[in-house]
Parts: sequence; structure tokens; C-alpha cells
Amino acid sequence: MDSNRLDKVNRLIEKELAEIIRQETAKTRGLMVSVSAVRTAPDLSFAKVFVSVFPSDRGTEIVKNLNTHVSGIRGALGNQVRYQLRIIPELRFEIDDSLDCLERIDELLKK
Repeated sequence: MDSNRLDKVNRLIEKELAEIIRQETAKTRGLMVSVSAVRTAPDLSFAKVFVSVFPSDRGTEIVKNLNTHVSGIRGALGNQVRYQLRIIPELRFEIDDSLDCLERIDELLKK
């Protein structure tokens, strides 16, 4: 598949998943979950979704919860993008810990 097309699909999935997750986490106070990146297989059969969680100590709990409810999230995504995509990829959520790495690097540089 053309890489331009794959980039557009990744951005579309990222945007729609961010909105779906935002609506669900709006009910909880003191928690912010954002979709930082989506990597889709060239045949659109599988997508890794990287999420950032604030506060970061609840990251594993949130990702485990998202992976538990992946079928409902995939269904909601299918309803949102049914006219743009024929195939809705299988989703797997993972923690994006790049912000934690940046904080550690800053601490080390300050010492």
C-alpha cells in the first residue's frame, strides 16, 4: 500500500480513537489519556495504538482496561469511519512512555 495512504489512515484512526477515548475518560476526574501515535500494518489488518496517560502511575491500569474493552472500542471506531475505511484493523493499545523518558533525561542533565 502506498505510504501516503497508510499515513492518512493512521491519522484518521488516531483522530477518531482520541475522540472516543476522550469521551469515555471525561467521566473520571484527574485522568488524562491521549492517543500519541498509531502504527497500522500495510494490509490494514492490525494497528498498534500508543497512548499517553497522565498521571503516568496509572498507565498500566488504563492500558489493561483499554485492551480488555478493545472490541467495543473497535466497534465505535467502525461506526465513525465506516465510509472512509472498508477494513477496521484489530487494535492493540500500548503505553507511550516518551514523556517519562524526557523527564528522566532532564533530571540527569540537571545533575
